[in-house]
Amino acid sequence: MSFPCDDATCVDLHLRTCADAAYNHTSFPTPLEHRSWEAVEASPEYTLLGVLHFLLEGQCNPDLRLLGCSVLAPRCQGGHTQRPCRRVCEGLREACQPAFDAIDMAWPYFLDCTQYFAPEEEGCYDPLEQLRGELDVEEALPSGLPPTFIRFAHHSYAQMVRVLKRTAARCSQVAKTYSIGRSFEGKDLVVIEFSSRPGQHELMEPEVKLIGNIHGNEVAGREILIYLAQYLCSEYLLGNPRIQRLLNTTRIHLLPSMNPDGYEVAAAEGAGYNGWTSGRQNAQNLDLNRNFPDLTSEYYRLASTRGVRTDHIPISQYYWWGKVAPETKAIMKWIQTIPFVLSASLHGGDLVVSYPFDFSKHPHEEKMFSPTPDEKMFKLLARAYADVHPMMMDRSENRCGGNFLKRGSIINGADWYSFTGGMSDFNYLHTNCFEITVELGCVKFPPEEALYGLWQHNKEPLLNFLEMVHRGIKGVVTDKYGKPVKNARILVKGIRHDVTTAPDGDYWRLLPPGSHIVIAQAPGYSKVMKRVTIPLRMKRAGRVDFILQPLGTGPKNFLPGPSRALPRSLDPQGAPAQLDFEPPRARRQPASGSKPWWWAYFTSLSPHKPRWLLKY
Repeated sequence: MSFPCDDATCVDLHLRTCADAAYNHTSFPTPLEHRSWEAVEASPEYTLLGVLHFLLEGQCNPDLRLLGCSVLAPRCQGGHTQRPCRRVCEGLREACQPAFDAIDMAWPYFLDCTQYFAPEEEGCYDPLEQLRGELDVEEALPSGLPPTFIRFAHHSYAQMVRVLKRTAARCSQVAKTYSIGRSFEGKDLVVIEFSSRPGQHELMEPEVKLIGNIHGNEVAGREILIYLAQYLCSEYLLGNPRIQRLLNTTRIHLLPSMNPDGYEVAAAEGAGYNGWTSGRQNAQNLDLNRNFPDLTSEYYRLASTRGVRTDHIPISQYYWWGKVAPETKAIMKWIQTIPFVLSASLHGGDLVVSYPFDFSKHPHEEKMFSPTPDEKMFKLLARAYADVHPMMMDRSENRCGGNFLKRGSIINGADWYSFTGGMSDFNYLHTNCFEITVELGCVKFPPEEALYGLWQHNKEPLLNFLEMVHRGIKGVVTDKYGKPVKNARILVKGIRHDVTTAPDGDYWRLLPPGSHIVIAQAPGYSKVMKRVTIPLRMKRAGRVDFILQPLGTGPKNFLPGPSRALPRSLDPQGAPAQLDFEPPRARRQPASGSKPWWWAYFTSLSPHKPRWLLKY
């Protein structure tokens, strides 16, 4: 079946599911031979478009729905029906096929890219062209203001994206924007990156990220990161030596809003009227900072056994059986793609810096000091922020956060209050990344007039924290031929937490001042040990390279790795395998002869069973 491309009678588009399509007119019959609105709305194809959002847990939304609308209600203009572009369909299928596989659903037949979509040379249109249209409209600055002007105001989603894109365009030699995924309601999770070579990892250049607005109603971090992006760009162009040095030696990623859907709920109430929890969760009513895998419980279990690795803990398959937000999945994929060294998550509701672990080592204890093996380093990272924050150092106990004054305005997370599924614990236990949590103030949605003061209080702490990524040691691990050794382990005696090398063989190990014995090892190689002394005031990571010698010919003698008390996925190198962030099909595959869990819903709606959705 092909599109009727001859003369057609255009009629108004009256489908609720397709109300936000980039056109207003369609025609009958459709490519699926529907001849009326009633026929379209009664079809299983239309039903599928209405529930894909929920079936795929927000993934590929609203793109797939709009792509389907372009077939179920074809665009009609000037008395002619127009076909959507094949390249758009093919790109979307490549990106979204894993989401269908995860629920054991076949790719819908009416999204067959060859049958219902046209190549460019035959003339076609992009059904997604206006999906982000409002974000491409340039918002002019008030006349007379310099390009370095920062507007200290709350930003809507569209305004935020425009500011980030405009900033990246101004500083294109050191900045770019990209998306790490979509929110449940389809908003891009937009990151602005600063680096001497934006878009790529450079050998031994550390990567650091700052994340705001994980709770939608905690908006100070969102705005501060928007201001920080503009500040870094302007100061770089003005020749500020500190900022130029920072951007030329560090790759910085800013994600102002991890929860744009929740922000919309909070912003609808407005500053001063927002409740303590309105908009906190995402659109699925999930608290994103309780939605990550609980690896801390597994850490406590492993830590009681001698000789067992307690870092880079894999994700249990059972985690995927629960409800995992698309925002959470996007963050997890992000931190697996980029070898982050350091991170901060910006929150609101108090004035303090907390650090892992956030989950108590005794689960029933609501408040219990629960340090990581890197307690000393985490305290240095937390103090790097708190010690230069004027309000955190204010000696008044009656102020916001005054109850943390005797602790220096820093606290171990579980010693404050214990919770599981947090992002910071996950960063530390699954990757090389050290993440702290910054509570920026007691007002979660501050009034606009307070934003400039918040920026002034946090500008220096943010810069000081970013510079901390250069503490400790860094280097490259190679074999005797100079070939990089990926996933080699870097161990520090006395600290039971290893980091691993990136694909280029480079590594970074945040360490406090003092003497350390550092060991590099990898399966099939002899381990190499070095004594390293880090001076008290050293602010640049010391270079410590390792050259690993092969164990010899014949069968490889693998070095002792993780204890095999637990099954652990291994790649051919013997390192923990990176697990996919989608539940493998086998976990949800129905038993032989049975139907997938979603089948009953479709069969209950119509006698016409959509067997084209079944894969077997």
